[in-house]
Amino acid sequence: MTTLTIDIRPAEPDDAVDVAEVHRASWHHAYTGILPYKTLRSMIERRNARWWQRAIRGSTSILVLDVGGIIAGYATLGLNRARSLPQEGEIYELYLLPEYQGIGLGKRLFAETRKLLASLGCKGTVVWCLEDNQGGVDFYRTRGGRDIAEGTEVFDGQPVRKVAFVWK
Repeated sequence: MTTLTIDIRPAEPDDAVDVAEVHRASWHHAYTGILPYKTLRSMIERRNARWWQRAIRGSTSILVLDVGGIIAGYATLGLNRARSLPQEGEIYELYLLPEYQGIGLGKRLFAETRKLLASLGCKGTVVWCLEDNQGGVDFYRTRGGRDIAEGTEVFDGQPVRKVAFVWK
């Protein structure tokens, strides 16, 4: 009998290659057809293993979802960057490899990310999600997020709408 371990833990510099792969695969899955191709390719290439190594060593909190020794997802989090919203914590990114989506692992990573923000003294959480990323929108609505604000990001001159989901 084989036991599969699922662990959510702080990222370590040795995780950088795997986190870069999760980033690449999940961004292709989430944003192909939403973001202009050249922009998406450039954003993915910029976040290579060396970039992630620096980020992991830096001040941003990064959690990884380790499933039996495979980094299947990651989340980045910190203080809310939108001064107009009262929530103190923000989940900047939460991504899973496509083959690990839809089985409850994202829910676990999300819950742990919110627990970490609360343990750091943050009251409330905000997550920004591109409006056309239906999988992301559905995920945050299902987690009880209220969409309370809108914004726009511009990629290669193309405006893309985003929404803010909040939790108390």
